[in-house]
Amino acid sequence: MTEVTTARPWLDTDLPVDERVELLLGEMTVEEKAGLFFHTMIAIGDLDETNPVFGTPSAREFVDVKQMTHFNLLGAAPTGREIAAWQNSLQRLAASTRLGIPVTLSTDPRHSFSENPGASILAGPFSQWPETLGLAATRDPALVERFGDIARQEYTAVGLRVALHPQVDLATEPRWARQTATFGEDPELSGILGAAYIRGFQGQAFGPGSVSTMTKHFPGGGPQKDGEDPHFPYGREQVYPGGEFELHLRPFEDALAAGTRQMMPYYGMPVGTEYEEVGFGFNRSVITGLLRERFGFDGLVCTDWGLINDAEIFGQPFPARAWGVEHLTPRERMRKVLDAGVDQFGGEDCPELLVELVADGSVSEDRLDVSARRILREKFELGLFENPYVDEDAADAIVGRAEFRAAGEAAQRASITVLTNDGALPFAPGLKLYVEGVDRAVAASYGTTVDDPAAADLAVIRLQAPFDERETMFENFFHAGSLEFPADVIARIRSIAAVVPTVVDVLADRPPILEPITDAASAVTVNWGASGAALLDVLAGVVPAQGRLPFDLPRSMAAVEASRPDVPFDTVDPLFRFGHGLTV
Repeated sequence: MTEVTTARPWLDTDLPVDERVELLLGEMTVEEKAGLFFHTMIAIGDLDETNPVFGTPSAREFVDVKQMTHFNLLGAAPTGREIAAWQNSLQRLAASTRLGIPVTLSTDPRHSFSENPGASILAGPFSQWPETLGLAATRDPALVERFGDIARQEYTAVGLRVALHPQVDLATEPRWARQTATFGEDPELSGILGAAYIRGFQGQAFGPGSVSTMTKHFPGGGPQKDGEDPHFPYGREQVYPGGEFELHLRPFEDALAAGTRQMMPYYGMPVGTEYEEVGFGFNRSVITGLLRERFGFDGLVCTDWGLINDAEIFGQPFPARAWGVEHLTPRERMRKVLDAGVDQFGGEDCPELLVELVADGSVSEDRLDVSARRILREKFELGLFENPYVDEDAADAIVGRAEFRAAGEAAQRASITVLTNDGALPFAPGLKLYVEGVDRAVAASYGTTVDDPAAADLAVIRLQAPFDERETMFENFFHAGSLEFPADVIARIRSIAAVVPTVVDVLADRPPILEPITDAASAVTVNWGASGAALLDVLAGVVPAQGRLPFDLPRSMAAVEASRPDVPFDTVDPLFRFGHGLTV
């Protein structure tokens, strides 16, 4: 052994991981153990500065004072090198602590077109792919696994070692805001593609080159009452009027079979089932009874973000998502989460509260050790103790590499789904094009752009699926409410279509009500994140249309409101069914 290993015997790589875990655990104080349990947000910047958006402490306070070692990286960065350099600085800070436990960095999805500080981050320097729904529209497990492998290479290049994804919830409630990051409505397809995603991120064998996947949101977050999201009090209930609780477990079974290392329960509380009516992160009957005992999962379980303490986001008060246990104090909530069988508190940074619970006998140190073993084992198996640093030069060469970008762009094209076509597609090169929502410089590569629809041979209009405006900025990142386009949008489409053949493309982060548009337009397509060039390549027949719907498209809001949120394919007489897609 080296001199360093003699001082810190858990660094001896000849020893089995379980033995190394016990050696390190035996040296840890309660305070150091408690720090392992907190997995909160952090931003790139000076290690001594606070995060101005979320008001979180500085990295130095997190690591030196609170003794925390798990962080969810917020925000985009201009280059891979910038992320890598900051990561290395953070790891040097961690290495300077008494035991030198390395930091584990996690992230929400970073490879698509979404920007939601509670769920996803714009691709920035990374290769850009369609949303998960778009991956599902390709119906191609090999493509999904290839995406996971490319994302793994880009993540590890900058030190990101935990993916707070995939999201294998079933999109059975058409109004639900979070379905864009799912694989759609079908349990079988979601399971197959979710497993491929996990294999791509974790690799053939879990180890130093892997990104650990935290699959979410166990036991399925899709059946939200009225489609409202449980980030907010009005979305706290998950309901099962069709009796399909078990159906929502199927993709998680496939994820477990694929070897997912971590699991995140959702905020929602089940209503009218055999399980306790409290949020899943507090729910012993679900975490211990179902996940640990029935499915035999001994990996790491981390709550969704912010179950313990109230917070402030974008200047607005934001209550803890302590659904069903709002009456409990933060100390009592923390104990209930631990009693449920959870290992980490997502989005929280109060290890001193856990230390108090141990000091007064409310939580035993033995209980800390159960979770600490899982957490430390993950760090050892990821190789973080041997090599916490990354190559800053290589990071810039790997992140956004040309072949990775090309693969993402090909996936964008493959996901675009043609719903209707009266012969307008594919369009011939050199037409006079009127475009809205497409960069005219991009469109000019396919024809001559004009300012007036009446002067065009073809109009191409891009829209966002509709949603209701809500009261606060944070709420409006979660597109919820009606799926019907406003009357003025429909009137605009009809006025253009009255003078020129019109193609309408809709970003379908939720399944929009399209009948008023299909009645007017010459062709209608949907996408889940695609550049203007990707769309026009498909419309012009440069590449064939391949996408297939990952969910039903309902015919009316009345049908949506009458459907059962836990039952897939339950809207009456949908306009287009799961799997629909034309080849042009």
